[in-house]
Amino acid sequence: MTASLDALKVGVIGCGGHAQGHFQMIAAEPRLRLTAIAEIDPKRLEEHTARHRPERSFADYRQMLDQCELDLVYVVTMPAPLMPIVLDCLERGLHVSVEKPPGMDSAQTEQMARAARQSKGKAMVSFNRRYFPQVLAVRQLVRERGGAIHCAATYNKNQSGMGEWRRIGLIPDPVICDAIHHVDLLRWLAGAGQDRAALPKAVYSEVQDGERPCAHRHNAVIRFENNAIGSLMSHYGVGFRIQRAEVHAEDFSAYLDLTGAPQCELYQATPEEGGRARGTRLENPLDLEAVGGVEFNETRHFVDCILQDRTPWSTLEDAVVTMKLCEAIRRGHKGALS
Repeated sequence: MTASLDALKVGVIGCGGHAQGHFQMIAAEPRLRLTAIAEIDPKRLEEHTARHRPERSFADYRQMLDQCELDLVYVVTMPAPLMPIVLDCLERGLHVSVEKPPGMDSAQTEQMARAARQSKGKAMVSFNRRYFPQVLAVRQLVRERGGAIHCAATYNKNQSGMGEWRRIGLIPDPVICDAIHHVDLLRWLAGAGQDRAALPKAVYSEVQDGERPCAHRHNAVIRFENNAIGSLMSHYGVGFRIQRAEVHAEDFSAYLDLTGAPQCELYQATPEEGGRARGTRLENPLDLEAVGGVEFNETRHFVDCILQDRTPWSTLEDAVVTMKLCEAIRRGHKGALS
């Protein structure tokens, strides 16, 4: 899609696997123009310069920031080098999209959040499940029925290269680096407001690690401020990559399969005589147009926020809550959260 003449000028730092989805969303958004990319790997830089055709390419992101007049920067690096790059962008007053996880630990996320509060630019964390149209439509149905009473998420994966990345200090533990997507999704599904995730007030976590590196297994129950209950199952080193979620309101249930293209099943219970209720599957499709349309995504939301001076749904400040919840789950916390 061709960018408009007054499009925001975009730079992307890091051209690895996670960047590819961002490149696609940038290319599909006419209010953005890919001005520059930065990548330390020469082969990768050459490949993505040819593929995405930015106006300029750099091996050093600092040269990109110094030489290009940018409006918005996507920082899509491994977690270990991410924080100083984000801080540099925020200090320059740039808008910043921050890849998840936002740093190696919650202390780094807090440092970036402080910088964001002092910056002229806006910052948003790429918790992309919040922006799936199917998730947004389900949240709307749940709110119409009085809000969530229970939600659950499954995030399982077969063995991968994360063990080596963790060994050399590039990433935190998998539940913080990767399954954070569905920890955050639980907060989002349980949230009472349209733009607000629920705050956890207690968690009870059981952890059992396998013998192989990063073969971590977690089962956790979370109580949120609105008394909704969430449960997480996240196991690494198992048979397959499975990502599912469910959310329940009074007489209503939604089951989401996010392993591939999002799929959803909806069920409604109708009261009958004798205090019973009959549950039936709802065949009506989700109303995706009511939540921005089938093409809605995190990039479109962030551009809206920049142009309309609104606060993004997944700020760095809110990401601190998700990071601390992940850390509590990882250490097997049992009880109230401070």
